[in-house]
Amino acid sequence: MDSLLLEFWFDKELLDDSSKLDNFLCDLSKQLKSNFNNLSVLTEKKSDAKQCGFVMLYQMDSSCTILVQGTGQGLLTIDVHAFSEKTWFNEETVQELRNKIFEIKSIKQRKTMEFKSLLPIKRGRSFTPYDTLSTGYLVEYDFDELVFDQDSPYQNVRILHSNQFGNCLVLDNDINLAESDLAYTVAITGDNKEDYTGKDVLVLGGGDGGILNYLRDKGPSMITMIDIDRVVIDAAKIHLRGICGDSMDEEEGKNYKIIVDDCVKHLVEFTKAGRKFDYVINDLTAIPISKEPVGSHWDFLRLILSLSLDVLKDDGKYFTQGNGSLNIRNLKMYEDVLKSLKTPVNFSKQTVGVPSYMELWVFYTLRKTKDTA
Repeated sequence: MDSLLLEFWFDKELLDDSSKLDNFLCDLSKQLKSNFNNLSVLTEKKSDAKQCGFVMLYQMDSSCTILVQGTGQGLLTIDVHAFSEKTWFNEETVQELRNKIFEIKSIKQRKTMEFKSLLPIKRGRSFTPYDTLSTGYLVEYDFDELVFDQDSPYQNVRILHSNQFGNCLVLDNDINLAESDLAYTVAITGDNKEDYTGKDVLVLGGGDGGILNYLRDKGPSMITMIDIDRVVIDAAKIHLRGICGDSMDEEEGKNYKIIVDDCVKHLVEFTKAGRKFDYVINDLTAIPISKEPVGSHWDFLRLILSLSLDVLKDDGKYFTQGNGSLNIRNLKMYEDVLKSLKTPVNFSKQTVGVPSYMELWVFYTLRKTKDTA
C-alpha cells in the first residue's frame, strides 16, 4: 500500500456557514473524482463543523481510499491510500492532484514555504524501505529486492539490494554495511595512515569480511577475525562479494584465520596466554543510544574495551566505530567511559561520511597512555 499525505489551508470562515461548507465540499469532491475514477463517499461527518471540523471518507473500487479532514484552524489534509504493490504516485501525478485542489476558490495559496507532500509512504511490502538515522530522522532507501533473509541464533540477517548502494547487510533491521561503504572500512582501520606490514591484527566481529579483505594484502603477519554469527559469514560469501571479495572463501590462509565463536571467550584465553596484538579492531557494535550509560549494551561495551586493552600491545592501537556525529550526548558518554577505564588511554576521533548510513559517522582511535606503557 502507498499512502500519499497532502496538506492545504482553506478559509476557516466556511465552517460558520453550512451552505458555503456544503459548496466547498462539493467542489472538493468534484476535483477528487476528476483524478480518481468511480470514487464514492463512504462516510461524511460535518455536524458541529465550527468546533470539530469535518471528515469525509471516499473509496474507489477496492483499490483506493481517501480520507479528507478539515480542522477548525483551516487545515485540510487529504490522505490517499492506494492498495497495490506498484507505486501509484510520482511527482507529476502528485502535482496534478495539487493543482486540482488549488482550483477551488476557498483553498489558500500561502506565501510562506508550504508543505507540498510527503513522498508516498510504502507499507505492506515484503520488506520496508525505511530506516531511522541515529538521530531518529526517517530516511527512505531504494531497496528493490530482498536478497537474503534468515534468523540466526543471534539476530535476524537480511541482505537487501539497492541500486545506489549495492547489496546491504541489515542486522535486526539496522543497516550494518553496504557494498558502497569502503569509507567505513578505511576509517575503522586507521584511515590509510597505518603500516600493517608484519603486524598482528585482531578483528572483533567483521563477519561481512570487509576489514579482512581490506587488510589481507597490506602485509600483516596475521589477522585473527572472530565473529559469532555463521549465518552472516556464509551469507556474505555469496551475496556481499563487493565487500569481502574472495577473502572468506577459505577460512584460514597464510596470514589470516577466521574463528566463528564468541570473541569474549577468546579474549580471555589470549589474556591468559599472554598474547598481545599490534592492532585490535572492534567492529562489533556502535555506541548505544540511551539516556544514561547503563544497561546490558553499555556493560558489553565496557567488557570488550577492558578485555581488548588487556591484549593490546603497549604501543598498539585500538580502532572502533562510535555513532552518528549528531549524537553528541551519547558520544560524550562513551568518552567519559574511556576516561574511567582501569587502563588509562588517550583517544582521538574522526568523522566520516558512510554512504549507506546517510549521515556522518564518528570513529575512534585509542592508545594506552605512556604511564601504562
